[in-house]
Amino acid sequence: MGLDQAFYVQYGRFLARAVRGDLGLSARTSEPVVREIMARLPATLKLALISTLLATCLGVVSGVVAATHLYSGFDYLVSLATLFGVSMPVYWLGLILIIVFAVQLNWLPAAGADEPGSFVLPSLTLASFSVALVARMTRSTMLEVLGQEFVRTARAKGLREYTVVYHHALRNALIPIITAVGLQFGALLGGAVLTETVFGWPGMGQLLVESIFARDYPMVQGIVLMFSALFILTNFLVDLSYVFIDPRIHYN
Repeated sequence: MGLDQAFYVQYGRFLARAVRGDLGLSARTSEPVVREIMARLPATLKLALISTLLATCLGVVSGVVAATHLYSGFDYLVSLATLFGVSMPVYWLGLILIIVFAVQLNWLPAAGADEPGSFVLPSLTLASFSVALVARMTRSTMLEVLGQEFVRTARAKGLREYTVVYHHALRNALIPIITAVGLQFGALLGGAVLTETVFGWPGMGQLLVESIFARDYPMVQGIVLMFSALFILTNFLVDLSYVFIDPRIHYN
């Protein structure tokens, strides 16, 4: 295993194998680490994508409505809900949702990914923090954009309020919103560890917890490396999307 070699030699060998897609063998199952990660990766990506889509839709819509109805009852409600979402630990919220919707009401399954609707509770739990963050970012960015001169000019031309808000103001506020969404997608991949453990979701997060308790170090290293690569790839794609959102941005 090369454990008698110096640390930098071991690290160099690990990097050389990683470049070739070889992350070693699992100490728990003796299976290739890459094979086990790829078997669990689709479930984690599915949960993260659904949660990100849910957080984006709810966060952007509520943030825009709160910004266009400043200091209204809905604005205060959004502020309270975002405070609740940011402050609520995901494992506690997950347990509450299981007790209410799975145990008492028996509407949704409590764990696993085999039954229809099994993704509802995990995705709601995982998206709670991101909804709050995206809504707060959208509200603050929209308030800044709505006070600029081009918005007043659009209104002076007699454009409908819907056109002014969604076609002019929101488009110019998308850059920080998209940045927040991209960062949250990367954070959701890592945050799925607790959510997958609570709901028994067969993804990389649950595999990571099992590997930590089993002291399966090659598997832990491989999963952390995969999470890091996905986070970097997400940020890269978000940077590329700026060109399509704002034509004034160019990459030379």
